[in-house]
Parts: sequence; C-alpha cells; structure tokens
Amino acid sequence: MTATVQTPSPARRRAARRRTLIPYAMLAPGIVLFVVFMAAPIVYTLFLSFQKSVVQGLGLGSGGRSLVFAGFENYVATLTDPDFLASVGRVLVYGLILVPTMLGLALLFALLLDARRTRAKGFSRISIFLPYAVPAVISSLLWGFLYLPSVSPFYWVFEQLGWDDVPSLLSPGLVVFAIANIGLWGGVGFNMIVMYTSLKAIPSDIYEAATLDGASELQIAWRIKVPIIAPALVMTALFSMIATLQVFAEPMTLRPLTNSLSTSWSPLMLVYRDAFTRDDIYSAAATSIIIAVATFAISFFFLRVVQRRAFGQED
Repeated sequence: MTATVQTPSPARRRAARRRTLIPYAMLAPGIVLFVVFMAAPIVYTLFLSFQKSVVQGLGLGSGGRSLVFAGFENYVATLTDPDFLASVGRVLVYGLILVPTMLGLALLFALLLDARRTRAKGFSRISIFLPYAVPAVISSLLWGFLYLPSVSPFYWVFEQLGWDDVPSLLSPGLVVFAIANIGLWGGVGFNMIVMYTSLKAIPSDIYEAATLDGASELQIAWRIKVPIIAPALVMTALFSMIATLQVFAEPMTLRPLTNSLSTSWSPLMLVYRDAFTRDDIYSAAATSIIIAVATFAISFFFLRVVQRRAFGQED
C-alpha cells in the first residue's frame, strides 16, 4: 500500500509565509531605528577615527584640505595626550568618591523603606526618588549657585556664625567633591528604587522563618536581603560605573561658574572640545572610540568578576 503525500495548497503556503513574515515586519521599525541612529553613527565614527585632514598647497579655498588615511595616528595621539590622561585620572577619583557612596546610601534607604517599622513609606520613597527626575543641567545650575559664596545662602549663614574662612566647593581642590555631590543627589533615588523593587519581590515567608529563628532586623537585612538582591546590586553598580565614565553635563554646566574646571576636565569634555572648539572631529572620533572600548572592557571585566557570586543561584 503506497502512502500518498498531500501537497499544501497555494492558499495555505501563502498563509504560512505570512505567519513567518509577521514577526520580521513587527521588528522592522525597531531594526531600522537601531541601524539609522545607533549602528550607522558608530560605523561612521569608526571611519572618521582613521582619517585626518591635511593641507594641500596654500590651503586656500574648498580644495585646500583633503582627507587621508591616518591609521592609528589619532589613537596614539589621544593615548599620549596629557590632557586625556589627566581627565581619566580625574574621572577615576570622581568615581571612587561617587559610586560607593551612592550605592551605599541607596541600599540603606531601600532597606529602611522595606523595614516593617518604617512609617510614611510612600512620602519617603517619592522624596528620595524625586531628585532623579530633575535634569542634570538644571540640578547642576541649582547646586552651582549654592556653591558660589557670593549668592549661596549657606555661605551667608557661615558669615553670620563667624566662619569667614570656609573654602568654596568650586575651588580646585574641592571641585571634584562638588561634582560628585550633584551626581549623588540625582543618582541615589534611581538606584534605591531598583533595590527596593527587588526587595519587595522576596517572599515574606523567608522573613517569617528568620524571625521565628530569632534573627533581628539587622541580621535579616544583612544575611538575607542583601545576598538575595545581589543581582540588583550588580546591575546598579554597572550602570553607575558607566555613567561615571561618561560624566559630562555636571562639569560642563559648572565650568562658567569657576576657573577650576578646564575644557578637558573629563574625557567627554575633551571630545567636545576637539570636535566643536578645535574643529578636529577625527581626534574626537578616536577619543570616542577609546572611551566606548574602555567602557565595554570595564563592564565585561566587572561582570566576569562578580557573576559567579551574584548570579550563581540562577545556574
């Protein structure tokens, strides 16, 4: 007895083809936006980083300059630039001040809000998170005027108390703390919400069992809550480090208020200076690529170091 194979009808084949194409059609807008606004600029920046502009003849007219392949010349110039190396050092100091303090306060506030004895949780949660909703430029201007001795109400209070020698936070030795304070004020709320959301996802049965075993609130927080929300801690730490490497708005906004901030205080400010002040987009492109690669390398190394401890329970 010979089995007969039924061939799908043309209508069924068209219906199957449509079902296959529907997911791609739904993904198409996102793919187009990613290619146009993300992938294409990255490729173009990479192309510019290997170019340089040279002067031909007297350099007069539109034909006075031309693009030539520079190889790794722009990268070498950036990596040996004293301004770039100094900006990296300043950002590292800024990150060492900001990231541990911000994450520590965010974790403290999240644990306090999750404690059973805490009152007015809704008001406290909104009050802590609200500074994150303020744009970085506005918060920088706000704090910048609070730092200025001539207009700050804080320095007026200091004068009334007889403290005439209080240094300005915009002085060269303290300006990094002034910038870190702005990032701290705006970043604690976001990280607190992430940690607090992770804490609320923990089953209450675990706390009840720990309480029956005689564990105190502090022991429950340190030995149960913190280890369970370790993935959230890793995520917030990673985002904080990336934001630290890309600090730009705060020092750029404060720069007109003080002479302590140079045009190359941070690596991104150096990129802005080269691209828009010195009209050297090729060096700026190379510096941008270096910052992007460094950010990826630090993020990858950080995740490799902590992933077994933080995500081991998910394997």
